Amino acid sequence: MRTLMAIRRPFRTATTALVALCTVAVALSGCASDDSPDNALAADAALPTEVPEGTKLVIADQSEAQQTVLAASGEADALPFDYEFANFVGGPAILEAFRAGAADVAIVGDTPPIQALIAGQDVPIIAARQSDPNNTRLAVAAGRDITTLADLRGTKIAYAEGTAQQAIVLRALAAADLTTDDVELVRLQLSEFPDAIRTGQVDVAPLNEPNLTRFLANPGTTLIDVSESDGTSTGLSYLYARREALQDPAKAAALRAYVASYIRAIDWSNDNPDEWIQAYYVDNQGLTEADGRRIVESLGPATFPVLDEALVQRQQDTIDVIDAAGELPEKVTASDGFDLRFEPIIAETVTEVGATRTREDS
Repeated sequence: MRTLMAIRRPFRTATTALVALCTVAVALSGCASDDSPDNALAADAALPTEVPEGTKLVIADQSEAQQTVLAASGEADALPFDYEFANFVGGPAILEAFRAGAADVAIVGDTPPIQALIAGQDVPIIAARQSDPNNTRLAVAAGRDITTLADLRGTKIAYAEGTAQQAIVLRALAAADLTTDDVELVRLQLSEFPDAIRTGQVDVAPLNEPNLTRFLANPGTTLIDVSESDGTSTGLSYLYARREALQDPAKAAALRAYVASYIRAIDWSNDNPDEWIQAYYVDNQGLTEADGRRIVESLGPATFPVLDEALVQRQQDTIDVIDAAGELPEKVTASDGFDLRFEPIIAETVTEVGATRTREDS
């Protein structure tokens, strides 16, 4: 019998206590959680389509974005499994939760899956979402004469390993024929970027909305022009899941269903920007309607790339950028971090809702 904690409604978001719990669990165990079922599903077996009664997923969220879009779109009510949302800040914290067995699936940028591979964690990508790559910009602190990527030489740059912003910084340096020795990388948590750049503790920081709009409200602050920074970000985010969850036939079926629901929910936000802005940016995040609209416009309509070898190569390119900068302790292979079995349900759902696979088609 289901408990109140496990039923689909109301949403339940974990506090920082869950993050602490995950960290403690990792410290005590020293290794990944292994809860593979006796009837473990092979990595090449077809995904089950029937979700047994009582199946539950713990969904790692960031800034309550997934749970809000699922609720606002009506998809939350249709999920054929029990669920719990756990809120985290950044990919590294989510990786800790995966390692402790405290989360089953998450959405992150393109760098956390690389960190999972480096850590020896089997957390394959099961779906991708593409936003405008230029929604993350290189912000410049007030009073700094930095207008080109070449001007980054000698500057202090906010840097967070294991995040999409890490790869953005490294691509920017590579584009200017600079190395990490030519700058000072100031290692911070993502949540610390806005204050660090606002107060001038760093000269440059990769920011996206809503922090970008808030930062630019400070006199004298600027951005490196997009003509310079274009190509430093992929605009990709990924759904990825614990291998133990994928090996569990019940959870694998639930993950298949979740991918479809997530695509439908995001496509709903594409088609209903006013409702999405009100539900998330205004009601949930406490921004003004104008700020929410700027965020949505900066991201552009989401598309859903084909889960294939071409996408794997895009991820390999990101790995190679980080490796070339000497920031990888060992070389890893992108193909080890994908589960391409989810492409049929992605293609089916995209066709069903009339979504698109590439930005060129949107």
